[in-house]
Amino acid sequence: MRILSGIQPSGKLHLGNYFGMMRPALSLQEKGEAFLFIANYHALTSVHDSARLKQDTWDVALDFLACGLDPSRTVFFRQSDVPEVHELTWLLSIVTPMGLLERCHSYKDKVAKGISPTHGLFAYPVLMAADILLYQSNLVPVGRDQKQHVEVTRDIAIKFNNEFGEVFTVPESSIQDEVAVVPGLDGQKMSKSYNNTIELFGDAKEAKAKIMKIVTDSKGLEEPKDPETCNVYALYKLFADDAQRAEMEANYRGGNYGYGHAKKALAEIFEKSFAPFRARREELKANPDYVEDLLRDGAKRARAVAATTLAKAREAVGL
Repeated sequence: MRILSGIQPSGKLHLGNYFGMMRPALSLQEKGEAFLFIANYHALTSVHDSARLKQDTWDVALDFLACGLDPSRTVFFRQSDVPEVHELTWLLSIVTPMGLLERCHSYKDKVAKGISPTHGLFAYPVLMAADILLYQSNLVPVGRDQKQHVEVTRDIAIKFNNEFGEVFTVPESSIQDEVAVVPGLDGQKMSKSYNNTIELFGDAKEAKAKIMKIVTDSKGLEEPKDPETCNVYALYKLFADDAQRAEMEANYRGGNYGYGHAKKALAEIFEKSFAPFRARREELKANPDYVEDLLRDGAKRARAVAATTLAKAREAVGL
């Protein structure tokens, strides 16, 4: 089974990215033939600073490799290193109904938030379909907010196959209901848009300072507290084992345990959990040629599959 996932390089990755996308993506290595790409073409719909895009792309590569991605088991590559995706995007465009794209929630939501309604933003689902179909992907793990894009991909694949013959594997989506909800410093979903994030590999002192600012209720030190309604505990339990969770829950409910104590415990477990990743990232950062070689090798492996698919699609349409 071939499984495909991708992430946009649109800023420093944070805990929401790690628990929401990175850790589930890394687990794909155990479940099948994993393809994971850095979606820098997609990022161009919102990032128009070339130096920033290059740096963000590089940082995502370092972050994934530091957090445990094994390039011998996962085909890991930059989207822009596989130019076949653009020709396939055009071939898919010739069968994609306008109405299908007009109904996409992502486009309407982004325009409503003030993002310029460009062709790139509008045609984003076709490029995403090409990403998926180019590698004959069987399974695409997504959050519920991305499910529609996989449904669009399925529609396009079926329409192309009906028109020109069986060329593409029709993928299935895998909705990641088990993905953790990661609250930000203010209790909203952790997001760069809300400026409420804790960066994975930011300065350790700055991360601790942010943790100490997490919003809580006003209950005093001696009062019992409900861990299930506390943003600090919601983050702590993402790192903790069963015994650690039980201990903190008991502390909350027993009283004489302040939010300051919980925040310090969160800062400690965060640092302990990410210290090995941070050390690995520094090693990788000091050896850019090694990282570049890994990405180029991933692109070579990806292109071998892409070329076969594109050749079938070209022949099917008469090119």
